[in-house]
Amino acid sequence: MRFNKVFTDFIGTLKPDNIASDRKQILQHLAQAVQEGLQQKEGVALQFICTHNSRRSQLAQVWAQHLLFWHGYYKIGCYSGGTAVTAVYPEVINQLEQQGFTASRLSEGSNSVYAVKASKQLAPSFVFSKPLTHLVNPSDDFIAVMTCDQAYEACPVVLGAKKRIGLTYTDPKNHDGQENEEQAYAQTSTQIATEMLYLCSQLNP
Repeated sequence: MRFNKVFTDFIGTLKPDNIASDRKQILQHLAQAVQEGLQQKEGVALQFICTHNSRRSQLAQVWAQHLLFWHGYYKIGCYSGGTAVTAVYPEVINQLEQQGFTASRLSEGSNSVYAVKASKQLAPSFVFSKPLTHLVNPSDDFIAVMTCDQAYEACPVVLGAKKRIGLTYTDPKNHDGQENEEQAYAQTSTQIATEMLYLCSQLNP
């Protein structure tokens, strides 16, 4: 499978060995849940959830899916959803493009849909804000990965999820409109990419 050079070069800069031990424990727990799913059936679904499905959960969906593809795991599907519908924040798309993805806008309006991918040989991830119950998302037997504290606290139970795991990130929204906005989103995207790379390393073919 061929990925574009910018994506490949960016992956080479990631340092999963530097992830803090407490974060590694969470990622290992998530990897164990994925591994168990792979052993029990033909496919596994991961749904990344945050309140507005506009930033962290979108980045996690895209990075997890493509790094799983990178490692040859084609039976793990990645999705995202929120407890409220807004729109994907533009800087999310900008960072994905800078880090090696192509993003094609498929629709206009207040909640545009983007097709995001890092290889011409792969189907894209469709990126747009949606509730976790949206038809494109799995309705049951999925692993819910909570990417923000607010959603983690507000959703002690995720209907249809067989497991619920908290893997929360600091919200880059705190820097929107500030001089360091781009840097903040780059750091968040890089952290998520690094941790998803580590997650893949914990799986056994």
